[in-house]
Amino acid sequence: MLPTRIQAEEILKEAEKCNPGPWGNHSRVTAHCAEKIAQASGSLDSDKAYILGLLHDIGRKFGARHLGHVSDGYSYMMSLGYDEAAQVCLTHSFNTQTIDDYIGKFDTTEEELELIRNALEALTMDEYDRLIQLCDSLAGADGVLDIEERMGDVKRRYGAFPQEKWDCNLKLKEYFENKAGRDIYLVTEKDTFRP
Repeated sequence: MLPTRIQAEEILKEAEKCNPGPWGNHSRVTAHCAEKIAQASGSLDSDKAYILGLLHDIGRKFGARHLGHVSDGYSYMMSLGYDEAAQVCLTHSFNTQTIDDYIGKFDTTEEELELIRNALEALTMDEYDRLIQLCDSLAGADGVLDIEERMGDVKRRYGAFPQEKWDCNLKLKEYFENKAGRDIYLVTEKDTFRP
């Protein structure tokens, strides 16, 4: 289940009041990219893609956490009954569906870490999970970024970027370009879109 587009926008606005920062616009850019790619693909629901993109980082509502934002977002969306959004809160950080490729601090309790592990093992990723992973790798707070520049920035900030995750993101870009039938940067209006 998902909130409506208007409800999702309101959830994000309320969350930003709790923890203001660039993550809100990053979420809007992710949503924009997801909607545009879904429209171009012809086989994905663009409203659903937009909503999932908008809420993928909603765990940031609860403060400046790294891995903790994943469990916070998952738990928050589940508490509201939005299981599809909860899944994307979880999967957007794990291209290989394990916590091994997480980039950032492990700032969770043992219980939160166990929740993430168990939920990851129990789910089956679909095209929406993959779409949001791609869009998360394209989205800056000020607009759409070159995927390799964005990953390079993450690598500089955190000191590492697993090669398998890097390669997976490039494969996702290629996959969705093939579905859309054109360059992903044209689809997402990289040169003109601003949140």
